[in-house]
Amino acid sequence: MNKYYIKMNINGIFYEDFVEPQMTLLDFIREKVGLTGTKHGCGNGECGACTVIMDGKPVRSCIILAVEADEANIITVEGLAEREKLHPIQQEFINHNAVQCGFCTPGILMATKALFERKPNPSEDEILEALGGHLCRCTGYYSIKEAAINILKNNLQVK
Repeated sequence: MNKYYIKMNINGIFYEDFVEPQMTLLDFIREKVGLTGTKHGCGNGECGACTVIMDGKPVRSCIILAVEADEANIITVEGLAEREKLHPIQQEFINHNAVQCGFCTPGILMATKALFERKPNPSEDEILEALGGHLCRCTGYYSIKEAAINILKNNLQVK
């Protein structure tokens, strides 16, 4: 089987490698790059656990082929914090108990970041729509919604 040479910027670091054509972006991030914060949930784009930001847009990395992300700029959950300092979105989720097992959290954090970067003052309905495709079995959605709304209320800088 032919392998394809790809390169991409992930969290500000340039990566390049040969990949098989069926390798997903999720597998490239986890297996080739070694960043395991992005989770493998359903494998078909339904749950949102694998959400990353690709060229400014939230995408489900389990249904994007790595070759489709060639030359892309990717941000994963590991790209949010600055060393030991949590990103304001991460801190708000902790403050509102919007994390429990944490499996869905990386995808929800990335969708939240993408929303606030695209629209700094979203309405509550826009917040609910942006987070609506993410499944969480632990926290219930109230605390997740409240954390996102509090980012807006406190005018936190999320870039």
